[in-house]
Amino acid sequence: MAIDQKLIVLLLSQLLLSVGVMGYYNQTEIKSWCAQTPHPKPCEYFLSRNPKGTHIKGKSDFLEIAMQVALDRAENAHSAAYSYGPKCRNAKEKAAWSDCVELYKYTVSRLNSTADPNHKCSQEDAQTWLSEALTNLETCRIGFADLGIPDPILPLLSNNVSDLISNTLALNGVQYKPPSTADVFPSWVKPRDRKLLQSSSPASQANLVVAQDGSGNYKTISEAVSAASKRSGSGRYIIYIKAGTYKENVQVGSGLKNIMFVGDGIGKTIVTGSRSVGGGSTTFNSATVAVVGDGFIARDMTFRNTAGAANHQAVALRSGSDLSVFYRCSFEGYQDTLYVYSNRQFYRECDIYGTVDFIFGNAAVVIQSCNIYARYPPNKTNTLTAQGRTDPNQNTGISIHNCRVTAASDLKSSQGSVKTYLGRPWKQYSRTVFMKTYLDSLINPAGWLEWSGNFALSTLYYGEYLNTGPGSSTSSRVNWGGYHVITSATEASKFTVGSFIAGGSWLPGTGVPFTSGL
Repeated sequence: MAIDQKLIVLLLSQLLLSVGVMGYYNQTEIKSWCAQTPHPKPCEYFLSRNPKGTHIKGKSDFLEIAMQVALDRAENAHSAAYSYGPKCRNAKEKAAWSDCVELYKYTVSRLNSTADPNHKCSQEDAQTWLSEALTNLETCRIGFADLGIPDPILPLLSNNVSDLISNTLALNGVQYKPPSTADVFPSWVKPRDRKLLQSSSPASQANLVVAQDGSGNYKTISEAVSAASKRSGSGRYIIYIKAGTYKENVQVGSGLKNIMFVGDGIGKTIVTGSRSVGGGSTTFNSATVAVVGDGFIARDMTFRNTAGAANHQAVALRSGSDLSVFYRCSFEGYQDTLYVYSNRQFYRECDIYGTVDFIFGNAAVVIQSCNIYARYPPNKTNTLTAQGRTDPNQNTGISIHNCRVTAASDLKSSQGSVKTYLGRPWKQYSRTVFMKTYLDSLINPAGWLEWSGNFALSTLYYGEYLNTGPGSSTSSRVNWGGYHVITSATEASKFTVGSFIAGGSWLPGTGVPFTSGL
């Protein structure tokens, strides 16, 4: 059969026209969707190059594609960071580089968990893990600044990963409503765990025992953690650490979930180290104990960093463990003692000692019924908190509820010459509240301190609610746009265990006491 060449030309031209129109339509569609994000330009650029970017059916579809694009770029950045290793010029640069490789690995892992359709992930989980992913990238950058060296890696990583994650935070940012039932446990809590953890002596049911005198399974905590990594199953795994001073740096890695450390009490079971920025470590890597694996619990222990005030940042504990709990523990250091790094955390009946920014980080954390002790600082200025929220959609902040803030023994005799503040804004959207907490006379009447000029004063959220004590008067507090004297119980309730970290859905399974509301 003869084919009409004119008809073929006509059909081909119509096909090309339709493809052109469709391509234009998809670009317009992508531009329209991306206009709803904080960073539309990288959104348009990368979505237009993603095969799925041309098939956006609705907001949930757009979020799914945006997460996948962020994951792709993060994987690319992780590879770029890893490849830089042989180019490191000195020990300091290598230390900061090593942090970046680790942090990008964590970012890729969290984005995988968030984007994987086969992984059960609530909107609150997603917001928490995306918040952590963004924090990891910022921490990579900070590591080079800590050590005062130019950052050679960031140009390699300038592929808009932070902007793309920020977009997913904005898209996912739906107000979370915590479960109304207090006995809803996360997947890692088994029925026997609750009974076990509520026991007055969980050490008697330990999986492993650490004792310096050789009476246990291991003599060091690190050896026990290494052995725990070879366990079968993922249920609660208890490591009992007998009284003694353990001079070691311990890391509970991301693959070690549901680990519990049980000691013989504050001041009896002590783990201590002396890494510091002054000694050549990054802040991130200075921690005596660093916990990454989710579901971590520590009870009846002291975490200490002995680097001293002169060595600047020196972390006693860093926790990036989601759904982590610290009960009847002590954290002792000077600058940057307790690094509440990321994810959802709870502290109960703990003692926290330090000088500058000694409770800091970007977790969603509630510190409840704890003692906060300011020590004597070399520069005559103390700041209790430095919260690190960099994005308005991160669900992070520091909530200090029903605690006591007083001077440590070394400050009591000379606190008149020292200015002590509740906090200062480390990052642009810093968020910290003190609620129903006793503030002793050491607190400066202004309450809060600037970080640098006017930086973050209108974008931060600092709040005080029904605090007591001679340092609690708000009559002379700062008049920043972001500072609030909270008078509404409804507003204050946003920062409680039940609302801020949805504690009613996971804390009952730990056996640790907590107050859910105000």
